[in-house]
Amino acid sequence: MSDDRLPFTGERFTPECVREIWYEHWHRYAFARTLAAGRRVLDAACGEGYGSALLAQVAADVVGVDIDPLAIAHAAARYGTQSHLRFECADASALQFPDRSFDLVTSFETLEHLAAQEELVAGFARVLADDGVLVISSPDKRTYSEQAGFRNEYHVRELYREELLDLLLPHFGEVRLYAQKLLFQSALWALDGAPARAEAHTGAADGSLAEGFDHAPMYYVAVCARRVLPDALPDVSLFGDREESVYAHYNHEIRKNMGAGARIAELEAEVERLRLAAAPAPARDWRWWRRNR
Repeated sequence: MSDDRLPFTGERFTPECVREIWYEHWHRYAFARTLAAGRRVLDAACGEGYGSALLAQVAADVVGVDIDPLAIAHAAARYGTQSHLRFECADASALQFPDRSFDLVTSFETLEHLAAQEELVAGFARVLADDGVLVISSPDKRTYSEQAGFRNEYHVRELYREELLDLLLPHFGEVRLYAQKLLFQSALWALDGAPARAEAHTGAADGSLAEGFDHAPMYYVAVCARRVLPDALPDVSLFGDREESVYAHYNHEIRKNMGAGARIAELEAEVERLRLAAAPAPARDWRWWRRNR
């Protein structure tokens, strides 16, 4: 594998990115990896290629396509020696593959970058086998942009939840929508086997407690099928890193801020000392001079 890194543009994810964006992007591919086992996979708008390479670890065959020749050249150089994996330069909204060429199509953080969203989804439906599955993601316009007061210059058209479903349902009879958001959680897990059931609670500052995840989604991940959704789909999917990089960054920032606070207090005390030292002596009237002659 080459050590060359694809330059970070400010939008396209690379594996060298850290913290929140790292969690969001890797989790989507980790989620799709279970569905890729033994299947023919198309990773549309694959970018740097890291996700295609992850899927190829279990898939029968993976094709990563991207419209950017630089990204494809990088992906081929970095991951091209991996078995069951190849990369092609292609427009994801105008695929040239034959009908029913793939069992699974993944396309993450692609929709919002295109005006041709209908063409993109219709093309995915065409190249999927009758029992194929599409896993696609999209930011929630309400949370991602409107509530945050943020505009991403790289996004052409973001979608509300209803608009995303309206785009997918004409092509796929079954759609299961997942919410995705990086959350601060306390986790409990049994140590006597793999988790089989999950529960969630969301507390509020006033002491109230809601069952389930009571958070506004930042992104949606949709799993789509013409007929029946895969049995293996979980109700909840969690993803973390052993190094706990978000914690490490948080603790680093806390230590830095505490150090800065202590230094600010020292400087404020020094400023006050100098102010007092530089203050003019109080004025003396004639009575003081008479007493001290």
